[in-house]
Amino acid sequence: MTDETTGASRAVLKLLDARCSTRAYAPTPITDEERRAILHAAMRAPTAGNLMLYSIVEIEDQALKDRLVVTCDHQPFIARASWVLLFVADYQKWMDLFAAGDCDQLPGVPRGRTPGAGDLLLAVNDALIAAQNAVVAAESLGIGSCYIGDIMELGGEHGDLLHLPRWTFPAALVCFGRPKTRRHRTGRYDRFVVHRDAYRRLTPDELAEASADLDALHGVRETPEGVLGCVQDVYARKFTADFSVEMNRSVAWWIERWTGGGAGGAPGA
Repeated sequence: MTDETTGASRAVLKLLDARCSTRAYAPTPITDEERRAILHAAMRAPTAGNLMLYSIVEIEDQALKDRLVVTCDHQPFIARASWVLLFVADYQKWMDLFAAGDCDQLPGVPRGRTPGAGDLLLAVNDALIAAQNAVVAAESLGIGSCYIGDIMELGGEHGDLLHLPRWTFPAALVCFGRPKTRRHRTGRYDRFVVHRDAYRRLTPDELAEASADLDALHGVRETPEGVLGCVQDVYARKFTADFSVEMNRSVAWWIERWTGGGAGGAPGA
């Protein structure tokens, strides 16, 4: 391995280690050349069978971004981002291609098949891998990013707002912009993450170690009455929070629409 190759490898690893979410953006716009480079990187991502089971929606309309601020749990930085991309898990385009190509009439081929839950997860994988390629490419250009998972919520409204047909799913919304202020890398808890040959649940002693390590790393940012430590804080502030309940309700709506053909109506209705 040459010194040049080693240096390039180290630069990539340093970039991945330094990357963190960016929510405050400088006014400097992202150039068209940079946008093309980021989109090219996204579309060079690994994809199942080279089918590219995703679509990328550039969200430029300010009124739409302002609405997403509200529907994505009131996060005002979405409206201030220089560039917003929606990564959509997309089997609709293939279903349309199949229909246009009279594929249902082929001899010896099952007829009437529609995408199932496995197809959905495969498309979500494709979309998220493409999104992460875009995020890494942006970081290499000095452009920060932030994933917005809340786009999975409010299934009926987001489906209508973004004109998402039946066999699509909003896998991730990503905001891009040049960092306004110096960013601070968030620590990662990496003990007990890597398993060998098979998954192994933690022992009681290891669970106690993990809880103590998490307290040391994250602490408790908010302290509702009776909450002790990071684990209870995550349970009270995230796992049982209203947005988490809505996310699960909404994702069930998306899945039902995809696999069962349900359309319209509020999630859980």
